Amino acid sequence: MMVRRSLLLLTGLLSVLACEKKGESDEASVTPVVTVETAQVKAAAFTPLVRAVGTVVSSPTGYAELSAPAPSRIARVLVTSGQAVQSGEALVELDATTLRAAATGANAALATAQSAYDRATSLAQQGIVPRKAVDQASSDLAQAKAAAVGAQRSYALSTLRSPITGVVTKMNAVAGASADPAQVLVAVADPRALQVLLQLSPVDAGAVHRGATVSFADNEAPLASSIAHGVVIAVGAAIDSATRAVPVRVRVVSSTRPLRLGETLSGKVSLTGSTTAMSIPANALVPDSAGFKVYVVKNGVAYATPVEIGTRGDSLVQVTKGLTAGQTVVTTGAYGLEDSSKVIVPKR
Repeated sequence: MMVRRSLLLLTGLLSVLACEKKGESDEASVTPVVTVETAQVKAAAFTPLVRAVGTVVSSPTGYAELSAPAPSRIARVLVTSGQAVQSGEALVELDATTLRAAATGANAALATAQSAYDRATSLAQQGIVPRKAVDQASSDLAQAKAAAVGAQRSYALSTLRSPITGVVTKMNAVAGASADPAQVLVAVADPRALQVLLQLSPVDAGAVHRGATVSFADNEAPLASSIAHGVVIAVGAAIDSATRAVPVRVRVVSSTRPLRLGETLSGKVSLTGSTTAMSIPANALVPDSAGFKVYVVKNGVAYATPVEIGTRGDSLVQVTKGLTAGQTVVTTGAYGLEDSSKVIVPKR
């Protein structure tokens, strides 16, 4: 009797363990269902774009750097960094004492050289001195004239004046300090003449032409609304050896806020004309080791499908291989999916 009861208990325990094991196996075989959003592959017209990062620079005619014309001392600083100035306005005054003395000495040397030349010419005509003495005196006179002109110019530039109307962007002058011609004392930029220098790959640069429109956004938030618009005015003819990129210069036409020199912006260059091609939303693309893939949905299952892409638009991407019109691809939720995942699209 005891043996029979033990056998019954053992049989029941084995049955319970078998049921638990079966339940665990069933749970492990259940594929989770992922909620996603989808879009259809279709032919669409869009304007191809080229994206690049650029730096705000000044135009060659809208920027000026001023230095002392000769070694001197800074007497007065009349403006500060960030101050608006007019063309011809005084910015920095240099100590004119040494410059005036240099000009006076150069004029005296010029008078002496002129007298020596006149005397040599007269003596040569009389046959007293050889012709080479006149040539030497002529050379000395030419050097004295150049020195006098330079000294007079330096004296006239003892007050540095802005050559353009703009804003002081750099101020290195300090009253009482020495001034060297190699040192930039003050810089002025015209904020109305700002440009953006883009760095494009040779392939992208080959598709960009003068007159193309460009929109700019903050580089830290490139998907945000545009803060400036411009027009391509020059495409570099050679590749920069340092960056291996082609410089493209864009003139800023309008901006929603003041741009700063040296600021980095994210630019989108609109290429000429529009393209009609098989297109999908850009957020359907998932990078992989071979390029890009998308997830094509069929009967509630998402299948990983490699694709080849062409040009990109603002929100669409041209697909040149891998998809056909009418197919459904995962957009929101594509990242993190695995091949053959079960998906569900919420009804709207």
